[in-house]
Amino acid sequence: MRWSAVVLALGVLSGCDGGDEPVAAADFGEELFQDARLSESSFNRFSCATCHVTTPQTPEGRIDSGYSLYNVTARPSWWGGYETHLLDAVNFCYVNFMRGVTKLEEEDPRSRALYEYLARISPDAQAPALPFTVVKDIDDVPRGDTARGEAVYRAACQNCHGATHTGEGRLTELASVLPEVTQDYDQLFPGIPHARVVIEKVRHGQFFGVGGNMPPYSAEALSDADLGALLVYLGL
Repeated sequence: MRWSAVVLALGVLSGCDGGDEPVAAADFGEELFQDARLSESSFNRFSCATCHVTTPQTPEGRIDSGYSLYNVTARPSWWGGYETHLLDAVNFCYVNFMRGVTKLEEEDPRSRALYEYLARISPDAQAPALPFTVVKDIDDVPRGDTARGEAVYRAACQNCHGATHTGEGRLTELASVLPEVTQDYDQLFPGIPHARVVIEKVRHGQFFGVGGNMPPYSAEALSDADLGALLVYLGL
């Protein structure tokens, strides 16, 4: 299930940090995990750490589209069972969300170093596969509490989109400013309620031509209740 048995023979990558001292493969992998430059695209601002933590539990105040990668190499499958090879699961993110032009190959030193790092944060011999339920058919959701919606925005949206109304602190200028971006929806999506477009974007990410490069939020990552509260906070 793992990338390749050859990674187990990898001990060090010499001078990967630009200095004279050798860098342990797992340490180099951790650097890559945190660095958006893992992708060669000049338009990418995502790193692996943008959507994944590496601790057993997700810290309070953070809602990610992706699971924690703690014990990730010990799982039998990824992406809700759709991927049974870890490198394929990584490449799904790398190509679709990090704008990687070509997939990472097994023999690429970056792939091998990333594996060593992920293996280091996977202490258990076995770990269960985790569900990833894509909401197939988009429908409206019950609205919730504004205060909860603000908390959801800060935990799930602000890191990429920045502050509401201004976009201050957003990850990239390509990230839309919320909720102001909905002012364009009448022209872009005529006849579709603004809230429905936002739900589509949250649930399916960049897919189905809504635009942007956002990963989808599964039912496990973001409940309908939290999504409804978020819509209220955004005035939708």
